[in-house]
Amino acid sequence: MRLLRTAVAVSSLLALGLTAACSTSTEPAEPEDTAAVETTPAESDGEPMAEGDIPMGDGTQTIYLVSKGFQHRFWQAVNEGAQQAGEEFGYKVEFVGPENETQVTQQLDQLTTALNSNPAAIGFAALDSGAASPVLDKIQAADIPIIAFDSGVESDIPLTTVQTDNIAAAAEAAKNMAELVDNTGTVGLVCHDQTSTTGIERCEGFQDWMAENAPEINLLEPQYAGEVGLAANTAKAMIQANPDMVGIYGTNEASAIGALQGVQESGKELTIVGFDSGKAQLDAIRSGVEAGAITQSPVKMGYETVKAAIMAINGQELPKIIDSGFAWYDAENMEDPDIKSNLYE
Repeated sequence: MRLLRTAVAVSSLLALGLTAACSTSTEPAEPEDTAAVETTPAESDGEPMAEGDIPMGDGTQTIYLVSKGFQHRFWQAVNEGAQQAGEEFGYKVEFVGPENETQVTQQLDQLTTALNSNPAAIGFAALDSGAASPVLDKIQAADIPIIAFDSGVESDIPLTTVQTDNIAAAAEAAKNMAELVDNTGTVGLVCHDQTSTTGIERCEGFQDWMAENAPEINLLEPQYAGEVGLAANTAKAMIQANPDMVGIYGTNEASAIGALQGVQESGKELTIVGFDSGKAQLDAIRSGVEAGAITQSPVKMGYETVKAAIMAINGQELPKIIDSGFAWYDAENMEDPDIKSNLYE
């Protein structure tokens, strides 16, 4: 069992003060017993299309992507992949997002702005999977193809969703947590929200795997906090109320870093498992303060979203799901090329 020790060195990791972090499918099969696990497509035809099948643009059409945030490094990495695809295939890419991942109204305003600019296609990562329905109806009426990414929405309007299989990824996090705590003890969850599909599935996937595979672990009811300071306070409150806690799981970068901070401030030694990356989390994992985390493939997600949008513009058929993949990483494998390429600072 890896004990995550609080130390003076941790303070510099957690003082970075990261704010909100990022962030869908049927009941998952148990992930393979490997250090790095890539998801398989949720649909049999869900493989990304080969580059040779993507029609070239003339540089005049715009694809407008509305993300869950913009300042957070995850979304910057998604933007990098989107811009790469735009340059490669001859399309302009406009990428926006709200100030943080609690600003649902701001995001819907940005989605409306995207509609009003009359782009060739729109990509949308929903903060609230139901709230966007009226705007999506207007986008459909305007005959603008829309691609969902990162999170699905409660609508049949998006032609495909480019996403991490969050249920399977959360199950992989749970499997590693169970191994790290020797399949016993009390484990807490800090989930980043309960409105987005991503937030829901990263929480439920962890719970479902534990219930089925680790019955001797006492899994606490999830607590919700999508900002570092709030997550830290939430973690401290959980630890104070449950002095027998041995582990804690954060469902995105902000909740994981907040959990780290809360553990440090509580003076406890807990096994911490996170999601996503970012400098603070990478440094914590390298130093052994955090056990490990699940990484998505944000650059690939942005790239595949723009590719799907171009296909939609040209009337090409799309699979229901385009799986952008995930992997477990820790201090032992995080420098492996296949892992390192998906870790952002």
